[in-house]
Amino acid sequence: MTIRKLTAVLAAATLVASGLAAAGTTTASAEPGPRDRPGVRERVARQTLPPGDGFGSLGAGTTGGAAADRSAVVTVSTRDELAAAVAGNEPKIVYVDGAVDANTDASGRPLSCADYARDGYTLERYLAAYDPEVWGREEEPSGPVEDARRASQQAQAARITIRVGSNTTLLGLPGSSITGASLRLDGVSNVIVRGLTLTDAADCFPSWDPTDGDTGNWNSEYDAVSLTGATNVWFDHNDLSDGDNPDSAQPEYFGRPYQVHDGLLDITNASDLVTVSWNRLHDHDKTMLIGSSDSRTTDRGKLRVTIHHNEFRDLGQRVPRVRFGLVDVYDNHYVQTPGSSAGYVYSWGVGVESHLVAERNYLSLPPDIALGSVVGRYNGTRMSEDGNVVNGRRVDLLAAHNAVSDPDIAEVPAPADLPRRTVHPVQAVAALVAAHAGPEGLRHHR
Repeated sequence: MTIRKLTAVLAAATLVASGLAAAGTTTASAEPGPRDRPGVRERVARQTLPPGDGFGSLGAGTTGGAAADRSAVVTVSTRDELAAAVAGNEPKIVYVDGAVDANTDASGRPLSCADYARDGYTLERYLAAYDPEVWGREEEPSGPVEDARRASQQAQAARITIRVGSNTTLLGLPGSSITGASLRLDGVSNVIVRGLTLTDAADCFPSWDPTDGDTGNWNSEYDAVSLTGATNVWFDHNDLSDGDNPDSAQPEYFGRPYQVHDGLLDITNASDLVTVSWNRLHDHDKTMLIGSSDSRTTDRGKLRVTIHHNEFRDLGQRVPRVRFGLVDVYDNHYVQTPGSSAGYVYSWGVGVESHLVAERNYLSLPPDIALGSVVGRYNGTRMSEDGNVVNGRRVDLLAAHNAVSDPDIAEVPAPADLPRRTVHPVQAVAALVAAHAGPEGLRHHR
């Protein structure tokens, strides 16, 4: 059997074998799916993470709002409705219907960056005050202009931050989206987020730090989704990007890119037992940070994360970058399209005391991305790497890194008991992920 035929067969078979089949599925088609039918909608919303499907299935398991009373099942279409519906820790199911814009006031009026500005802040004043030729490069900005920037940022944060409580299922209905929001899962447990398109969590007021690196850097505040101290989370079939406001289109100030986005999906501060499956993350720089600091030793024994069957397209770095955690990355499709190489830094970042397992991933790379750059060493010393394929060819990517970088990252065996419910042949991964990742993959439940 040819690889093409094998891929086609496996693409059909995965509807039974994969986690998508938990509620029953049919093959994808161009026709609208039935997920907006009330009976089917509720069945999908009450799905729980299947046993063995990644680290998120361990411990107490991840059931989200599956036990919610009917009175705790709501549909939202505005920023204020969304914020109110996901708050609190009682079991609840929240459907997002339509386009929700976090940068709107209570009446739905769009808010611009100027609406958040406080105490006379303008970018022009900020640039004039902290130009390295004026301020220097030895100290971080301080004084009244920096105070105004902080006050402005706090005003925006109060509006765009959406705090999700425990025992929540947040489900996007077909065609729904959330723009400009930063979803925060802080100290919560048992949360499911599925079927959402999340775009452009942009910071109107990035800060300049001349001490960051050799030449300074601009830093922004908001992640599209942030897990801090969160446990038992399933993040599944979502689409995350900068939307039509990519950092690549931003200007340079002080010789450095003016970045208005931080992470797409960051998992930090002793978060644990997380499964990230069948998502599409694309067109972004700092993608997925797991573990926030080399000095945060309280993360030891935590940050156990499974990342499988996702599409990672045209991303710069941190896919993921790991500190302390045991992170299992398998059966994902990494795609860098021609012309994206200028923004590419690395994919797998091996950080302090981490164990990153990367197996059976398919990488589609243009020829100007060096194989040795896929792995990045960030004070890490060990990694498990096996069965990965680049453009159809089996490649030892850790060996490629070690051949051009010193010191080496040691190859260590992967744990034998990693919770993997379904593993596919690597040559089938690109077709499977293309067919079933993202919100559209949930449209075909029966």
